[in-house]
Amino acid sequence: MSHRPAPYPSAPAEQPPDLSPLRIGLLGLGTVGAGTLAVLRRNHHAIARRTGRHMVVTHVAARNAVRAQALAGPGVQVLADAHAVATHPDVDVVVEAVGGTCAALDWVLAALASGKHVVTANKALLAEKGHIVFEAAQRHGRVVAFEGAVAVSIPIIKALREGLGGNQIEWLAGIINGTSNFILSAMRTQGLSFDAALARAQALGYAEADPAFDIHGNDAAHKLTLLAAVAFGMPLRHAQVHTEGIASLTAADSVCAQALGYRIKLLGLARRKPGGVELRVHPTLIPADHLLAQVEGSLNGIVVQGDASGPTVHCGAGAGGEQTASAIVADLMDLARLGGGTALQAVPMLGVQPWATEDLPVLPMADVVCRHCLRIPAATPGNLWAPVLACLHAAGLDTEVISPVPEAAQAPGLLVLTRAAAESAVQQAVAAIGALDGVGGPVVRLRVESLT
Repeated sequence: MSHRPAPYPSAPAEQPPDLSPLRIGLLGLGTVGAGTLAVLRRNHHAIARRTGRHMVVTHVAARNAVRAQALAGPGVQVLADAHAVATHPDVDVVVEAVGGTCAALDWVLAALASGKHVVTANKALLAEKGHIVFEAAQRHGRVVAFEGAVAVSIPIIKALREGLGGNQIEWLAGIINGTSNFILSAMRTQGLSFDAALARAQALGYAEADPAFDIHGNDAAHKLTLLAAVAFGMPLRHAQVHTEGIASLTAADSVCAQALGYRIKLLGLARRKPGGVELRVHPTLIPADHLLAQVEGSLNGIVVQGDASGPTVHCGAGAGGEQTASAIVADLMDLARLGGGTALQAVPMLGVQPWATEDLPVLPMADVVCRHCLRIPAATPGNLWAPVLACLHAAGLDTEVISPVPEAAQAPGLLVLTRAAAESAVQQAVAAIGALDGVGGPVVRLRVESLT
């Protein structure tokens, strides 16, 4: 006689009598806040089955009370005062879904001082003011959870803190800004100029009306700050992240990269070295056959190299209301399982215990060693071959490739791929090449990473 396993119930059994619902105060009911509310309601039973507790949004702070009440429904108290929600005695966990670094900081600190845990996807707040936020959380014995702050649908913070927690993380590299990745993908696949690709991204809702924060690398720098802190157990070093954007790139650069067997990605890279840590965000050539090069459109992708695990690749949506809500709800579930416990009973917020933080220095860019791709504009590139080689050799650089820029780029000149060299040496060579007679404009310089 065969015994079939009992099917899963369609709804959870009666709530255990010793566990009260987790009462949530939601600050903001925009795209992220509304998405969080929707996921909590739609997946209520599955969440309760996995945590042993129900989750209830009891209070919402929103400017438009009428709209908020219609979204929140009966039984939810809507207030215009976010501080009142953050400190309300009938709230256990505060979800900050407003953004910004001023008022949000005040509300988060007030919630922690009132004994509440906090969940946020606010990468700017944590990257720039995290030293204040995490110190307050530790002092009050509370947790600040932030899975949604980096590559929202990818559980990369949990992977670094838990799944890869037994590893020494050697380096990580990520496509962590969906707007820039969409633009670069459109430039490569459709041959668009930067401006045309940006306009397409704005029309489709992938880029803001003012896209500066994304295209200049600031958003990626915030996320890299958090990733590096968790990966290496180091303080938050946002001010020391070397940051470059993609606004100066052209379709010709994409064509040249393809001709060499690479694709251009805006990469956030953190690498531990004997003397400290590299923290840099910039356009980067990566091999076209690398898994990260296949991450196209608005998707995010991150490679983490652990000493025991080897490379692991993490890919998913990097933006969106419910995608961010997926991460926020996962954080809420961790806090629900924590029960009435304190921060000492939770996974360390920044990957290591506060007393074990290692004050690693950030290495200067001048010392960073990698290969470089140079595009040298010139009407008659053949006349520059020997002078360019002389400039490279004078700076101590060896070349892997030197050739005319492909005709498809419609930008005559020389294309050079160097062997690995220090940033300072490449800067010396670029300055010398730029001063040569016959060079028709600024030398375009892109770093190259093999990610192995």
